[in-house]
Amino acid sequence: MREQIAQFLYYLRVERGASAHTQDAYRRDLHQLAEFSRKRGYALTQALGEDGLLAFAQHLRQRGLAETSIERKLCAARALARFLQKEGVLPEQSAPSVSAFRLPRRLPHALSQEEVARLLEQPDSRTPLGLRDRAMLELAYAAGLRVSELVGLRLQDVDLQEGFVRVFGKRSKERWVPFGESAHRTVQDYLYRARPQLQRARSEDYLFLSERGTPLSRTQFWLRLKEYARRAGITRPVSPHTLRHSFAVHLLQGGADLRAVQEMLGHASINTTQIYTRVHIDHLREVYTKHHPRA
Repeated sequence: MREQIAQFLYYLRVERGASAHTQDAYRRDLHQLAEFSRKRGYALTQALGEDGLLAFAQHLRQRGLAETSIERKLCAARALARFLQKEGVLPEQSAPSVSAFRLPRRLPHALSQEEVARLLEQPDSRTPLGLRDRAMLELAYAAGLRVSELVGLRLQDVDLQEGFVRVFGKRSKERWVPFGESAHRTVQDYLYRARPQLQRARSEDYLFLSERGTPLSRTQFWLRLKEYARRAGITRPVSPHTLRHSFAVHLLQGGADLRAVQEMLGHASINTTQIYTRVHIDHLREVYTKHHPRA
């Protein structure tokens, strides 16, 4: 399978414009499937067929992988099968739909507005690094950014005068997202008070810089976020994507239109955004139960 996987990864990179992160994820998942299939003695058609993928899924469950991770690996296998079908390597309809293996999607975890407020108060804005962290947290929540989008921002991507940030999402798709006064004020303070102290002679034009003047990595931001969540007394796991979820949920709770939320999140399909409507419905049910006289 490794030759077919290499051809598929080339297709992702050259024709689909997939990011390096996406390519790496597909490469890891598909090579794991290839190794499993090699040990089982599966031919290509069997490896990407229903029996092969069921056996692969069961193998992953026995290893203790989360269902979401298993689903991702099966989706990678399905994408490879579709590519090979188009190339004429596999017969049409030779691989089952991944939906046959998929569990119902869990609701995204979101912070309450009070938890977000406590989180944003944790960085020490009197220091350059603290002000940078506060600006990153504010902008991530204010614009619903993925962590890769946040750390990849350039100086020219932020329009402070109009209050918009230009984001290059998956497959380099460009979108403009507004952000509010709080994020505007904090990012402006960071640009004038903190970034000049972090900038070095060879620094690039990335918006958020590390202590050494280099672009901040996703892992560095995640570790800082984790520590701030601990200080804020938030006991549930918090990841950069938690802020993105919270952005969407709080917008819907405030009455935002689902299509507008879809555009700001950069989702290609409204179906991806619709998972948040369940969160919104649960909130409405809670309000109804609490306030309606005959609830």
